[in-house]
Amino acid sequence: MSEVINSPVPATADAAVVVPVNILIVDDKPENLISLESILERKDRNIIKAGSGNEALKLALEMPLALILLDVQMPDMDGFEVAQLLKNNARTKDINIIFVTAISKQEKYALQGFEEGAVDFLHKPLDVSITQAKVAVFEKLYLQQQALKEKTEKLEAINKNLDEFVYIVSHDLKAPLRGISSLANFIEDDLGANPNPAIKETLNMLKSRCSRMQNLIDAILHYSRMGNTKGTPEAVDVNELLKNILDMISPPPNVKITLQENMPVVMGEKIKLHEIFQNLISNGIKYNNKEQGAVNVSFKDLGESHEFAITDNGAGIKEEHHEKIFGIFQTLQPKDKVESTGIGLTIVKKLVEQQGGKVMIESKLGEGSVFKFTWKK
Repeated sequence: MSEVINSPVPATADAAVVVPVNILIVDDKPENLISLESILERKDRNIIKAGSGNEALKLALEMPLALILLDVQMPDMDGFEVAQLLKNNARTKDINIIFVTAISKQEKYALQGFEEGAVDFLHKPLDVSITQAKVAVFEKLYLQQQALKEKTEKLEAINKNLDEFVYIVSHDLKAPLRGISSLANFIEDDLGANPNPAIKETLNMLKSRCSRMQNLIDAILHYSRMGNTKGTPEAVDVNELLKNILDMISPPPNVKITLQENMPVVMGEKIKLHEIFQNLISNGIKYNNKEQGAVNVSFKDLGESHEFAITDNGAGIKEEHHEKIFGIFQTLQPKDKVESTGIGLTIVKKLVEQQGGKVMIESKLGEGSVFKFTWKK
């Protein structure tokens, strides 16, 4: 028969509410339960007692448990069987179990216990200090896990709300932009065959600004989705991936793209790796000021990671701007000269760092740039 000892501590105006943790002790001998209960009793704990394996399983499904102290030698169902059933159930598989046993300390019994999901052993007769210390450790671990779980759930809710906010705001901004762009086209049509050059230039500027704002909104949406979505990792043939990217971006005739042979196969989300390479290669083309441009993609093995490098012979970047370019909305050239949202490199940095990698730049003004990033094998 189950019994709950110690009710929650009542809240007062001057004291924080203490929520007791539930600790289940399981033994078929009542005297052992009483003894263990006396060792573990505390105001911030609910000590719950079960006299059999079946009763323990029932209680574990009914309430959240910080820890189970489980006797090994019980009739009908021993502790190893109880632990195995708990670990096979999705609702109880994460509960920490300490076996309480009078069985010999031989290694084979310990190994069986750990295979069934035990986190530790206590041997009878119980040492009071060791028992209290071990329970306190796993109790603290449980509380930390619960706090982390709560923070994770809050963070996920915030991210979801943020995604919805970005989408709604972006949608509301797009509608008036489309209206402004349409009005500019109507005015241009009304001007006839020989419009005033100054008015024509103003209308073109207006349409260009609308288009730029549209691209910026789309980029913000893309940044939000790309950074927060998590797909399934797969084996990605980088050589094949790069060929597909080059087919898609169609480099101009004056820019030569060179790919190192025998690119590796890596594990990761293909869409994110595609995004990284496409951004870096496209930048090497877009910001190249040479009559004959060149972009080279290479890699080297660093042991636990691959390091990929995208090298160009373009305009280069001053050293004081090396960190700035990875900031959101940061561009080094006027937007009227080169169309850019200033989000591409921010996405690259975010995606690489999400999987534990690092982005680096080596560049001197007038001498081109090398963008490197690491990708764990």
